[in-house]
Amino acid sequence: MIFETHAHYEDNAFDIDREEILARLSKEGIGYVVNVSSALETVEKTIALAERYPFLYGAVGIHPENTKDLKEENFAWLKEKAKHPKTVAIGEIGLDYYWDTTDRETQKIWFARQMELAGELNLPLVIHSRDAANDTYSMMKEANADRIGAIIHCFSYGVEQARQYLEMGFYLGIGGVVTFTNGRKLKEVVAYAPLSQLVLETDCPYLSPVPHRGERNSSLYLPYVAKEIARIKNVDYETVVRVTRENAMKFYRINSEDKR
Repeated sequence: MIFETHAHYEDNAFDIDREEILARLSKEGIGYVVNVSSALETVEKTIALAERYPFLYGAVGIHPENTKDLKEENFAWLKEKAKHPKTVAIGEIGLDYYWDTTDRETQKIWFARQMELAGELNLPLVIHSRDAANDTYSMMKEANADRIGAIIHCFSYGVEQARQYLEMGFYLGIGGVVTFTNGRKLKEVVAYAPLSQLVLETDCPYLSPVPHRGERNSSLYLPYVAKEIARIKNVDYETVVRVTRENAMKFYRINSEDKR
């Protein structure tokens, strides 16, 4: 069974058939899903999904672009939501300098605060980092994030940055981009990184793998990602599925009998 480490099934793109798709997952080899919130309004939706589906868990956090909405009052509310029994991580949090819709200082303040929250609650981190490699790494080093662990979601940097994160014991989230013909940099990272530090993700409804690029993504497309990793690393598909599942279960601290 495949472990999907990063999905957004609360997204409006799934409003027309959310229940149908989620009902198909376990029948088609997707055993676990972590739904990741990104804004205040998606936290409640993520928790509601986790409460409804035994195989689905939640990550609670505010995406860097949405940290402009954070204040002390709603941060206290976020902290309470992070204590939910099916919350398994704080995320997605981090830095995003690509769009620059939220000033960088605001992003840094709330990135640090959310890492503090994760440490306080002993929850691992799901990290969003885009065009912000150096600042993300230095802030995580300063916060001693290696003590609680992290997945660098939708990893988009090169081998040198991968080496830094891998040396801290972090996992790299690998999704549809690895199947793209212009995904050479990520293919090099996958070849370099040990399978024991890779996890599978979709970021659905975004970033569908080839041959479904441009369509709405879902966890049902994860076999394409696993097959490409297997090809790059010259291992069996089943090995990729098993090892990445074991990695994710260890990271999120989920037991095979623990579908609450």
